[in-house]
Amino acid sequence: MADTLKLELVSPERLLLSEQVEMVLVPGTEGVFGVLPQHAPTLSTLKPGFVEVYEGGAVKERFFVTGGFAEVTPTTCTVLVDEAIPQANLTAAYVAERLAHAKALADQAGGEEDRKKAAVALAAAEAMSQLAA
Repeated sequence: MADTLKLELVSPERLLLSEQVEMVLVPGTEGVFGVLPQHAPTLSTLKPGFVEVYEGGAVKERFFVTGGFAEVTPTTCTVLVDEAIPQANLTAAYVAERLAHAKALADQAGGEEDRKKAAVALAAAEAMSQLAA
């Protein structure tokens, strides 16, 4: 049995990560789930939260994701995200700015589509604020 699996973390702009890892924790909408080599095939939507990459039995990298999808096979975990922010970039100032921007979008939303976009942005910013603390 292989002791690693291939992780690909992909945003609309670029491939963020493509490497062999020991384990990945993914924030699925039904709950956070761990992916190890030989995992059962799975497809899940994502909620705002951290994708954690493990190496040497410890967290190597963390990315805050705002949403997306994960596809798991026995040898790969492909995480397609709307947006991924490395944990190192989640400063208090950055999080406060995102929250203020999301609240402004919600306040200015006119139509149904604008309200939906603002609600998604606000939910992601609030989760970012809670998890980055």
